[in-house]
Amino acid sequence: MAISKQYLKTKPVCKVTFTVPAEEATKVAVVGDFNNWKANKASALKKLKNGNFKGTIELPKETSFEFKYIVDGNYVNEAEADRYQWNDFAGGENAVLDL
Repeated sequence: MAISKQYLKTKPVCKVTFTVPAEEATKVAVVGDFNNWKANKASALKKLKNGNFKGTIELPKETSFEFKYIVDGNYVNEAEADRYQWNDFAGGENAVLDL
């Protein structure tokens, strides 16, 4: 799994690209504070020929977001997250993205 960040000079946003290796999976989405934890068309990552799922989202700079991936219905944390945050509602840790 990987996250890459591209800060834009012309706007107060960061383009965040999420890459999830999941050859056997049929659906992968990224959900979090930034989309009310909703898996939908906008949060779905596209499957590439190499078996990875990839997608880019523009998020506001100087903000932190809790998030997880949904891989075929299972919640998965990002191994390369900036940090992890305990979440009582989820009963576990969420990955955190610091922008």
